[in-house]
Amino acid sequence: MSVNKLILGDNLEILKAMDIEMIDLIYLDPPFFSNRNYEVIWGDEGEVRSFQDRWAGGIDHYIAWLKERVAEMYRILKPTGSIFLHCDWHANAYIRVEILDKIFGINNLRNEILWCYMGPGSPGVKQFLKKHDTIFWYSKGNVWTFNLDDVRFPHSEKTKGNFKSGLGGSGFEGAPREINEKGKVPEDWWTDIAIAARYPKNSENNIGYPTQKPIKLLERIIKAASNENDVVLDPFVGGGTTVSVADKLNRKWIGIDQSVQAVKVTELRLDKQRNLFSAPFTVQLHKYDYDTLRYANAFEFESWIVQQFGGTSSTKQRGDFGLDGKMLDNTPIQVKRSDNIGRNVVDNFFAAVQRSDKKLFDKNVEDKKAVGYIIAFSFGKGAVEEVARLKLKENIIIELVPVDKIVPIAKKPTITVEINELSRDAKGVREIEFIAIGQSEADIEFYSWDFEYNAEKGFRASVIIDKDGRQQHKLKAGHYNIAVKVVDNDGLESVEAVKLKVNGSVERE
Repeated sequence: MSVNKLILGDNLEILKAMDIEMIDLIYLDPPFFSNRNYEVIWGDEGEVRSFQDRWAGGIDHYIAWLKERVAEMYRILKPTGSIFLHCDWHANAYIRVEILDKIFGINNLRNEILWCYMGPGSPGVKQFLKKHDTIFWYSKGNVWTFNLDDVRFPHSEKTKGNFKSGLGGSGFEGAPREINEKGKVPEDWWTDIAIAARYPKNSENNIGYPTQKPIKLLERIIKAASNENDVVLDPFVGGGTTVSVADKLNRKWIGIDQSVQAVKVTELRLDKQRNLFSAPFTVQLHKYDYDTLRYANAFEFESWIVQQFGGTSSTKQRGDFGLDGKMLDNTPIQVKRSDNIGRNVVDNFFAAVQRSDKKLFDKNVEDKKAVGYIIAFSFGKGAVEEVARLKLKENIIIELVPVDKIVPIAKKPTITVEINELSRDAKGVREIEFIAIGQSEADIEFYSWDFEYNAEKGFRASVIIDKDGRQQHKLKAGHYNIAVKVVDNDGLESVEAVKLKVNGSVERE
């Protein structure tokens, strides 16, 4: 499986399809066993269905549901790899004893980390406040990565002040009992990382995802237990913090989620932090937009659709008889990134398959198998009739394969933007309301806004999650480029850009 990839789907099925021992580090923050509906964060169909599956039979069912996924994670983890499983008091004991100890082994528990945080309690509370999560760190074997110097933090002033040559104590290491100038290695209880809700709304640490984990938490884990170019997996990608941090730290990564919104929000976060040195990434959805595929780079589309069809794409762009790939048995494939393909394409392909490998051609005819496949968006009457004639009159089978028989295709949503001036102060600053109106056969999931849109840099969301499509902003006199993106339930999207001039009035340019 390729890396730097966001995948929409059931993580169990995707994990089963992954290669053995290909992952260096796994961080997972599965839905907590809270039995409360707030666990359904996005509310789209994929997440609701997954939620219903987990709670069908109480704690035993939940543990069984999680255990089969962790077993697959063990299979794909490298012998030197590690897993960090994030949970809370509802199920942490069951998860350790029934899942992690049994799959990874009791002796491979490296740390039981307590992430402690502050927060309000109920007025009538009758017990200590439950303000910590548990993160179990297990290695797969007896050799693992731990970059202690990458996760040190400064010694306290008290420790520095207490230092005297030969004195032991907190922060002192080795026979000379000397303080390490690089700092102190954290204990297994972490009190220095605030929860996401403590950060400003719409900041990178608080995008509006209720159980979002802070960047600093994932930075510590990824720096400690992986190296640059290692592969990091998050099978419950959620708000996207893991893959966002992994990408910044020059790790390769794979993110999986059942929710369309989780995958698309993560994509927006990755887009926002991209620079000239960022590695490219791909997003795998259930459906694909016709316009995006139809007008994609021809060679890239040919290679991609051949692989989706189960073949191997040609690395040549010329000198291949016009053929673009082959099946496992070497039967040739040709791709036409066009609609209404005519008979001339069939005629040329018929000649090409014979020239490329006459022996294979004759064998396929004798075995009554297809001598080749033509992939296109649609086929005209002439092509269909000629393929039928060849089969009936000459016992030669050429398969015409529409793209939508290989990958599901849908139409992307449409979007319009309304602008209303709400008020103006004495200095001429306007308060302006922006209303996005999206339409899709699959229904609208959410909107995102870029209030400093630059077409060359691409869409970089300043507001990532907007369920209503309404924003209010105060603008001084000047020119503004603003863009809004709409995402539908299939994960397809459209962007509408607005050029605005604010002076004596508010005008669209």
